[in-house]
Amino acid sequence: MWHKEKTIRAGSSLPSQAPMTSRTPTPVGAEAVGGAPEPVGSLQKHYNNLCMEKSQKINPFLLHILQGVDEEIKRGLTGITLNIAGNNHSVPVERVTGLDVRYNLISDVGAYYAARLLQKQHSLIYLNLMFNDIGPKGGELIAKALHTNTTLKYLRMTGNKVENEGGMFFAAMLQINSSLEKLDLGDCDLGMQSVIAFSTALTQNQTIKGINLNRPILYGEQEESTVHLGHMLKENHCLVELYMSKHDVRNSGLKQLSDSLYLNKSLRYLDISCNKITHDGIISLADVLKSNTTLEVIDLSFNRIENVGAKKLSETLASHNRSLKALSVVSNSIEGEGLVALSQSMKTNTTLSNIYIWGNKFDEATCVAYSDLIQTGRLKPDNTDVEPYVVDGRAYLAEVSNGLKKHYYWTPTYGEACRLSSNAGFSIVPVGKQL
Repeated sequence: MWHKEKTIRAGSSLPSQAPMTSRTPTPVGAEAVGGAPEPVGSLQKHYNNLCMEKSQKINPFLLHILQGVDEEIKRGLTGITLNIAGNNHSVPVERVTGLDVRYNLISDVGAYYAARLLQKQHSLIYLNLMFNDIGPKGGELIAKALHTNTTLKYLRMTGNKVENEGGMFFAAMLQINSSLEKLDLGDCDLGMQSVIAFSTALTQNQTIKGINLNRPILYGEQEESTVHLGHMLKENHCLVELYMSKHDVRNSGLKQLSDSLYLNKSLRYLDISCNKITHDGIISLADVLKSNTTLEVIDLSFNRIENVGAKKLSETLASHNRSLKALSVVSNSIEGEGLVALSQSMKTNTTLSNIYIWGNKFDEATCVAYSDLIQTGRLKPDNTDVEPYVVDGRAYLAEVSNGLKKHYYWTPTYGEACRLSSNAGFSIVPVGKQL
């Protein structure tokens, strides 16, 4: 039997990049799930074209399965089940190691079969279930299935409202599972209790390298969750990526996180975008960057650090820090003085390769400064989100669609979905599959 890594994407790449639209949940067991597109052509043909587009070898086993599904569709089938069991001996088998069924309507019914898949499939290393209407009960089933699964490396549950109840089961799972390396529970309506439970579990779990806890539903002004995550960072020596976007982090919370980063020597990617951080909080982060030598990507987008915060960061980057490679300060109410200071720091700091500044207040000095960085080759056009142009002898900056993780929620219908310029953070700090 011939084994080779293969990822199946239903609803995004198989048969096309558009989501499947069947509204009837269909099982995922030792099978991949999807619904019939409206209208649908030959899945066999779509698969052939996709393999050619991606320069991937055609899997004869999948081709055989899709041929059978095409025949079922012609007879009026409204839901699609792909039986891709890896122990099928009737045809040559390349075992599926990745399954992508994002943006369908699997719900808790499909989660039951996804749990069975995790219990029985011993080659699956990547499972993407994002935005599938899975609730707390479905989250519980999947989390409990991971108690015994020893092969899955990356699970993406983004956008499924497992809530605090489901989150608690995933946190408990991390105390038992020792193979999962990346877990994405962003936009899952986690509560304070489950975020604290994750913090506790990660003080012991030394396998997880990346965790996404974006946008929990938190109440209160004490930043309890941030305090606990900060304590976790002091104890954890394995975590590489931490996502805390929309976490209601304020200046005092950022100080808690910064204090922990004096002791942490593993974290390389910190996302604290869309919070309530001002220039007062940036002082503590800038200070820790003077001695921290592991952080390589910091996403500060959509905060309010203003000129004072930008200048404080630029002083540290110019004189002390030589490990940070990418910084996003998109939409931070920074004016020309602060933006120019950041550009000046790049002239002495040769490690910082990516900087994202769109959404701030550009003046002519800003436009000239970043035009010079790009034209001299110090800042590569793909490593920033602005592009210079000139009108009537005056320099301006236009927005370019580059970023740290542009394709977090979606992938394009054509062209490359994983271009380095669009997902720079993931290329600088690669931890498992990203999409």
